[in-house]
Amino acid sequence: MSAESDTQSAVGIENLSGWPIGSALGGAIGALAFGLLMWVYDPDTVSAAIPGIYGLDPVGVVGWGIHIVHGILLGLLFGLLVTRNVFLGVIMTSPETGALSRTGLTLRLIGAGFVFGLAIWAILPLLVLPVWIEAIGTGTATEFPTTAIESMLGHVIFGSVLGLVFALVTDLRSRSPGTPLEG
Repeated sequence: MSAESDTQSAVGIENLSGWPIGSALGGAIGALAFGLLMWVYDPDTVSAAIPGIYGLDPVGVVGWGIHIVHGILLGLLFGLLVTRNVFLGVIMTSPETGALSRTGLTLRLIGAGFVFGLAIWAILPLLVLPVWIEAIGTGTATEFPTTAIESMLGHVIFGSVLGLVFALVTDLRSRSPGTPLEG
């Protein structure tokens, strides 16, 4: 086996259960779950506000398409992060506490997705979106519910679903990240 194929198999890229597939699929399904929540609370958020942040008119399913693409890209970022040795090592570490030692990899990845969803909510809609809206000067997206509890809940649902789908699709059990916090 060549060094290149060893590297590929270490991150699961060479087969359909690799992290990019699990990440993209989890991101798309997580974005769909988040979008459904937004649609229940305020359908205009998906159909008008999301295209509005790019200066686009709310035509057809453009907002849904953008939202799903956002989910796929964020899912790929999640997959890239959790498959790096430092993060994977923390996720796979066997703690000495009773409750944590009984949790499996799937539950830990759901937890990582939950934390990822909270981080995305804290960074993108709270910090980046207001600057973006001001920079492009659009008035369409000014009513985007960035700090609403529904936004936080939606991002947490997105991350949790992403973590679940990623755990179900991606085989990380063969990975041996070593000791994550030792240099």
